Amino acid sequence: MADETQAQSTSDELTGEQKRQNVIRLAFSGSEARYTEFVATVRQGIPPGTGVVLRGSAVTGVRWKDSAPFDSDGPGTSDLDLTLVGGDELMGLYKVTGFFVPGIHSRPISEDDPDIAPDLTPLRNQLISMVSRPVNIQATRDFVMYLRGELIGQPYLVLIDEDE
Repeated sequence: MADETQAQSTSDELTGEQKRQNVIRLAFSGSEARYTEFVATVRQGIPPGTGVVLRGSAVTGVRWKDSAPFDSDGPGTSDLDLTLVGGDELMGLYKVTGFFVPGIHSRPISEDDPDIAPDLTPLRNQLISMVSRPVNIQATRDFVMYLRGELIGQPYLVLIDEDE
């Protein structure tokens, strides 16, 4: 079973359920309750109408740049990459210096850039405490997420749909 799960986690064509199970297994130690609490905490800390996706090795099971397994450098070493997807209210949470493309696609709030979206810092700190690992929070417009996911093929798991 472990070999099957690992094979699924490295596949380029994971189903939504396989991605979700990877995330629960890898980032939440197999606890559906911890995953549900994490998503609820994110939902409470973002503007209404904001979608949330999780990208990266928590979804696929491996790092994109070197195919190393999630947490290959030890427990809690792999980060969680949240991308918030929304409009002007979301983009307004980021300082003008916090964007790759102003008003369209932000840099992630991370250890390198902890102060680019001060109103999201308490949420980030709460999430880090919950999962005992780094959590990065980036903002983007829905068309950028479409380009990254559908056209470029970067896998992601939808945690919160924009319409919720």
